[in-house]
Amino acid sequence: MKLSDFDFELPEALIATRPARPRTSARLLVADGGTIADTRVHALGTWLRAGDRLVLNDTKVIPARLSGLRHRVGAQGPTAARIEVTLLEPGADGTWGALIKPLKKISLGEEVVFSPDLSARLEAKEDGQGRLRFNLLGEDFDAALAEAGAMPLPPYIAARRPADAQDKTDYQTVWARRSGAVAAPTASLHFDEALLAELAGMGVTFSHVTLHVGAGTFLPVKVEDVTSHKMHAEWGEVSVEAAREIAETKAAGGRVIPVGTTALRLIETAARAAGEIAPWQGETDIFIYPGFDFRVTDALMTNFHLPKSTLMMLVSALVGQDRLREIYEHAVSQEYRFFSYGDASLLIPD
Repeated sequence: MKLSDFDFELPEALIATRPARPRTSARLLVADGGTIADTRVHALGTWLRAGDRLVLNDTKVIPARLSGLRHRVGAQGPTAARIEVTLLEPGADGTWGALIKPLKKISLGEEVVFSPDLSARLEAKEDGQGRLRFNLLGEDFDAALAEAGAMPLPPYIAARRPADAQDKTDYQTVWARRSGAVAAPTASLHFDEALLAELAGMGVTFSHVTLHVGAGTFLPVKVEDVTSHKMHAEWGEVSVEAAREIAETKAAGGRVIPVGTTALRLIETAARAAGEIAPWQGETDIFIYPGFDFRVTDALMTNFHLPKSTLMMLVSALVGQDRLREIYEHAVSQEYRFFSYGDASLLIPD
């Protein structure tokens, strides 16, 4: 299975840098069996039915991008250097792993000041990254980070424009509650409270799980034989309640439909050991590519993904490589908007 099998030509003009407004006005490609239909997210209920269960990732994106100054007094007098930081994940010891640019401009033990309330000291350098200890903890840290930080937009958006105040709303789901992600579960960005209420009214149910999406989600695949690719690890949890709800839906003949590849990866991880959904907590590095045996997922709502990405491989595993090629050719020809702020698809395999 070659990396080139998951490549396609994408016009740069189709890369979305802002989301649709309102959220549910985004376009929705529905691939149901052998058919393809073009609609809008607000019409999602047309393809769902009573007894279906949507699985929602309730992770909350933190404003993980920080800009600060490192001050130093040397032989030539005081100097200052601008330091850009992207937080990656918290450590058990209270420190944060981070991408720091330029890393060479800061030494161990030096402090970077991000705002009057927020600063951090560099405690380690490892594998091209840094480990920072902040001056605040808990709710005080969260409040200072919310004030000083910017949303960590994906590289293909950040290269075109900087993050702004609007992204703090746009790049967050309406059900986000557990802080820890540095990237959004983007298929979920298309929902608002009105759509959730409409779906609930027709008998669709919901389960919340948590997968804290890491920056590794944007790492490219660098091996030609994709089966040898090593996935990054991300922390997740399927609660006892969520596992019970999903199991009951399966037993009753309802469809389990994760909203986003993050929710899919998590519930399939939770079903690996027992062969069926079960409560689970830990780090998952599950890699889903063609030939994968889906044990929980019946359909998937997802955005349109990067060429040659692991997410293309996941979607291909669900619907088949030929079918995926047909879907993406249709999306490009009909000028769907791609990637994190782009349009959505509902994929219902045969």
